[in-house]
Amino acid sequence: MGTCFDWSPAYGQELIEFYRAAIRKRSYSDEEGEVARLVKAKMEALGFDEAYIDPTGNVVGRVGSGAKIIHFDSHMDNVQVNDPEDWIAPPFSADIVDGMVYGRGSVDMKGGLAASIYAAALAKKAGLLDGKTVYVTGSVCEEYCDGVCLEHFYRDSGVKPDICVICEPSDNQITLGHTGKVQARIITQGVSAHGSAPEKGINAVYEMAEIIMRVEERNKKLQAEPGRGTIVLSHISCVTASLNAVPSQCEIYLDRRLRLGESVAQVREELDNLVAGKRAVWKPGTLRHTSWTGTELVYEPAHEPWKIAEDAPLTLKCKEAYKAVFGQEPSHYDFWDFGTNAVVPVSMGVATIGFGPGEYKLAHMTNERCDPNKVEDACRFYTQLIGLL
Repeated sequence: MGTCFDWSPAYGQELIEFYRAAIRKRSYSDEEGEVARLVKAKMEALGFDEAYIDPTGNVVGRVGSGAKIIHFDSHMDNVQVNDPEDWIAPPFSADIVDGMVYGRGSVDMKGGLAASIYAAALAKKAGLLDGKTVYVTGSVCEEYCDGVCLEHFYRDSGVKPDICVICEPSDNQITLGHTGKVQARIITQGVSAHGSAPEKGINAVYEMAEIIMRVEERNKKLQAEPGRGTIVLSHISCVTASLNAVPSQCEIYLDRRLRLGESVAQVREELDNLVAGKRAVWKPGTLRHTSWTGTELVYEPAHEPWKIAEDAPLTLKCKEAYKAVFGQEPSHYDFWDFGTNAVVPVSMGVATIGFGPGEYKLAHMTNERCDPNKVEDACRFYTQLIGLL
């Protein structure tokens, strides 16, 4: 049985106008300030009990003050657009073409952000917050640093939620988990020598060549086994004294995705095998960014895959909310093949699940676009879920 709240076409239209306004605010990673101020102002206008920008640059909104803490998270940052001339509509116009809203962030993920903000406000208006506190965050730099923004939010605010909903795009399907990830650097060492006397040196690139072949073979074996992940070489560079010298160092960056049943410990063994017998070492693929407010973000990319059970209390409440909104039970549950900010609440033991508007296969693409009706439906789902929890 669903919870009671009034949904009006006017409220839905207001939501979509805010969603489109957010798309028009270009917000590349580490450049989210303009959209952050827009989000904070909208939270205040909608009557949030609290709205602020934290030291990291996340926007934090709160409604209610009950003991049960529910957290909805959406990241505000987007990947860059390098091909604006190839878009049907300008990538920051939020134009509607054939019923679809076009723009960078239309899928990933300003629809989920807008829907969760309006859902929290509607839940407050409808009196659905008895015994509950709902936090809505617009978080920063997720595209590079999964979860680091939430580490800072939870630490700085002292909040530990009981429930976390990640509003990443799932085409409005309940999503029970996602793949894990390990990113690592492999570095080979050589000996520099003049290009006219290569026999006096050791070429670090040649030393890396066999490791690259090992990476390719490992990926082929993984893909040949059902339920296994992937490994890809995503960057390569070398150090050389000049274009007339034997390279003294070579480095590659690896992105290893883990499916359920695989572990970070297993991947570390794989990395040991990749460098075995070579003048090489592997190191964690640590990334460092500076948020738009000047906070240093340090990301250690090593996360286990995770999945919430189909019979978990949160899953069952989501199923109930889904039926109330869509008139039928979900035909299936989804599982993301990419990483999200969920890695942090999951690591804390927080019951976590995913749901958001937009087809995630359209994220990061030319002509990224989303059906605005899906954004309204997501808002209704979030509101139902708040009432049921």
